[in-house]
Amino acid sequence: MAKTRKKSSKRWSAKVTKHSDALDLERSVFKSEDPHKIALSLKRSAQTSKRRKGTPYQSAMSMLNFYINRAGKNLPQKRKRVLERAKDELRDVFGRS
Repeated sequence: MAKTRKKSSKRWSAKVTKHSDALDLERSVFKSEDPHKIALSLKRSAQTSKRRKGTPYQSAMSMLNFYINRAGKNLPQKRKRVLERAKDELRDVFGRS
């Protein structure tokens, strides 16, 4: 007899983004059209977090990559471009090349 699993109405990745163990993200941070604003918000969240395991830069970049990767092909090209530019901005605000 095969076991049936109850399908969750929410995606687990949305739950991770909302209730990350590493960062307390600002509401709708990834919906901004300004890559610099996204980068500054992620930096602020990473620096104030007491639960992260890596450096603030690693935590911020990981959360941004996680969001981009989980959205996958459902992410419109325009949003993906903004988020990819946010990666460059994140490197700048942390003083990385």
